[in-house]
Amino acid sequence: MGKQMTEMLKGTLEGIVLAILAVNSAYGYEITARLREQGFTDIAEGTVYALLVRVEQRGLVDVDKVPSEKGPPRKVYSLNARGAEYLEDFWRTWSFLSDRLAQLHNEGK
Repeated sequence: MGKQMTEMLKGTLEGIVLAILAVNSAYGYEITARLREQGFTDIAEGTVYALLVRVEQRGLVDVDKVPSEKGPPRKVYSLNARGAEYLEDFWRTWSFLSDRLAQLHNEGK
């Protein structure tokens, strides 16, 4: 992934992860796997775990500890009402930006 893609992704990864959690609750590794399935192959697990800590601290997700067959319990994250509101705002902002970018792109042709 190029530097430009990495920088753009930094600003949107939180919304992307919350969108994943809006579909299903998941633990960190599952979220990373879903990101990779969507083509975000260069995202490190550590990046996802750090982001999950931030969204948990901000109260955007609920966390349940689920027993694991191997090692300590897993933290399973689910989107809560506050996170759903944040995600709605993210999608509104995304739509606004993508519409403006498409206009600029088409003007340049």
